[in-house]
Amino acid sequence: MIIGAPTEIKVKEFRIGLVPAGVKTLTEHGHQVLVQKDGGIGSGISNEAFIEAGAVMIDTKEEVWERADMIVKVKEPIEPEYKLMREGQILYTYLHLAAVPELVRQLVKRKVKAVAYETIQLDDGSLPALQPMSEVAGRMSIQQGAYRLEKEHGGKGVLLGGVPGVRRGRVVIIGGGVVGTNAAKIAVGFGAQVTILDVNLPRLNYLDDIFGSTITTLYSNSHNIRDSVNNADLLVGAVLIPGAKAPALVTEDMLVDMEDGSVVVDVAVDQGGCIATCKPTTHDDPTYIKHGIIHYCVANMPGAVSQTSTFALTNTTIGYAVKIADQGLEIAAKESLPLYKGINTYNGILTCMPVGESLDMPCQKLDL
Repeated sequence: MIIGAPTEIKVKEFRIGLVPAGVKTLTEHGHQVLVQKDGGIGSGISNEAFIEAGAVMIDTKEEVWERADMIVKVKEPIEPEYKLMREGQILYTYLHLAAVPELVRQLVKRKVKAVAYETIQLDDGSLPALQPMSEVAGRMSIQQGAYRLEKEHGGKGVLLGGVPGVRRGRVVIIGGGVVGTNAAKIAVGFGAQVTILDVNLPRLNYLDDIFGSTITTLYSNSHNIRDSVNNADLLVGAVLIPGAKAPALVTEDMLVDMEDGSVVVDVAVDQGGCIATCKPTTHDDPTYIKHGIIHYCVANMPGAVSQTSTFALTNTTIGYAVKIADQGLEIAAKESLPLYKGINTYNGILTCMPVGESLDMPCQKLDL
């Protein structure tokens, strides 16, 4: 199989879908790997490193897309890339289709076999290809929130850790999954007063066990969310329903009562967001103010720490890439239920039920 790794073109997206170790693994399995020239520079990977691993360097993204049987990316294709996709081509990347209906239409129209990292799901419900970026984004949410809370950046001027004699910053995290847990780790490390809300009681028990008295856990209902949001200096949205649009658990009227200069970071924004006032922003223009609250809603947060993110991501995605390349998507998906769950569109059909339900689009279960 010919595998292509084009340069990402989303704003300030410095990651790349393959690293030299992955290239070497694929070439050792007899496949050819095409990497767009300078595609790895943003992640600290030179062209020479790719060449030494066995990659063929290609000057343009158009040629990579044209020649490759499978495209390995990081972020979903955006409008300039739609015309490059072709019938029968395998697209292996993050898709987050519930937030981009036009991309669904394009994938279906062009009969692309699209495999989404974020819906590859193990028997225990975990999402192995989403986890590393959730870890990064969760940790970054506190880092970015603390920065935006500084007065010179428009915040209320609160130090998360406080100092003796002055209250600590109050961090509220909606969702206790991978993002929420990693956000809590950093917030606790900063010395903040941390509250996590979730509907999963076993998960709350787990969080209580690992964090002990350093955090407060609350069952997630509208009453507890409202009370917690009202007192928060930093609010982190960390809700995920695999494949589906995130529910807006924090309503606009809840945010109105937050103090001016408070900060909202919605990590779920690439799935539509779990905070009603949030909309996707970019690294070039990451924040906006609504009701006096600073909103940080960058849809590709891990792209800012591209070297860490690229290697963390490819550690988990390369295994499935090799399966697809060695066996073909159909056989690989027959033998791997997690990979089967990752297929979102196939030969002109939307096959991911949560996406279909979120967008009210025709969808059918994939029969291989």
